[in-house]
Amino acid sequence: METVFTPLKYGVGIDMGKEKFAACLSAIDTTGRIKIKATHSFANSPKGHADFDRWCTHHGKHPHVPTHYLMEATGVYYEHLALALHQKGAHVCVILPQKAKYYVKALGIKTKTDGVDAQALATMVCQQRLEVWRPISQAMYELRQLTRQQADLQVFKTKVSNHLMSLEQGIYQAKEVKRQMAKLLAEIEKQIDECEKLIAKAIAQNAEWKRKVEQICAIKGVGLLTVANLITETNEFALFENQRQLVSYAGYDVVENQSGKRVGKTRISKRGNARIRRGLHMASLMVVRYEQRPFVGLYERVFERTKVKMKGYVAVQRKLLTLIYALWKKDEKYDGNFVSAGQKKVAPTKGATLHRPQADVLEGVNIGELVES
Repeated sequence: METVFTPLKYGVGIDMGKEKFAACLSAIDTTGRIKIKATHSFANSPKGHADFDRWCTHHGKHPHVPTHYLMEATGVYYEHLALALHQKGAHVCVILPQKAKYYVKALGIKTKTDGVDAQALATMVCQQRLEVWRPISQAMYELRQLTRQQADLQVFKTKVSNHLMSLEQGIYQAKEVKRQMAKLLAEIEKQIDECEKLIAKAIAQNAEWKRKVEQICAIKGVGLLTVANLITETNEFALFENQRQLVSYAGYDVVENQSGKRVGKTRISKRGNARIRRGLHMASLMVVRYEQRPFVGLYERVFERTKVKMKGYVAVQRKLLTLIYALWKKDEKYDGNFVSAGQKKVAPTKGATLHRPQADVLEGVNIGELVES
């Protein structure tokens, strides 16, 4: 005889879209059984959000059973609903689409519809313990818009410059087209300058940001824009408990490809925030050019081992990311002569020669983990 289904937790999976979203409310009991209670679609608007709230209240009839909401970070479409639920004190979880995609594959689901995705998310939030989503502050949100606009304008400027150069090298030139492109390039440069001034102003107006950014910029080659990009893309590193999580989020984590006797190429995953990697690229070039330690030593060792410059620069990017994270969290100024307690313990005696693995440890970096981009 089947036991009575007593819900232990309600899980609401939400598949967000620009104009509407699909929702599925499921429940899990103490035996791990999951039952779908209701499914419905709503308009992604204030009225639709209100209808969704009443629908959840109606189908989640046990007042003492918690309800957890789960949605994907689909562009910006999820933000208004997530914020509305958060302000009501709801347990809201937001995950990257890639994580949801792999979970759906693990369930063996082949169909791809909004309703099926919502059901999979409802099952996921019922079965797993997920971190509560917390919105970033308005000031940080606006700063992130500025840093992204500045980066996008730089990319656009490069494209227009290349087009203009190509036009000038042609055997014939349309003067009007050349004039328009030159005018467009000047306007882009003007907007970039405005964005950079607004970014600097926003940081200067926040005493904590200003102090921490100045401490990190003591690294010669790391500028205000690099730090501003990092803190906006990570919400001041609030989402990470350790460096490993941050490295994975930025796409610098190592992916191995080995099975039996076959040994494939080891590389970084690049499955993360590409804006972080793009922002650290120029900084890695500059710190090596200015011979900042420990970065220049790290670059030289990786280049000596691999004979590929980009692998060395990627290693420096990863090191820069973890160092800036540590300085921001500890609220400390960069000291190029700093030696950690762990490094002092393995420091060699005078005249001793370090073997390669030990030298890597002294720099706080495992060379085996630093691979090509």
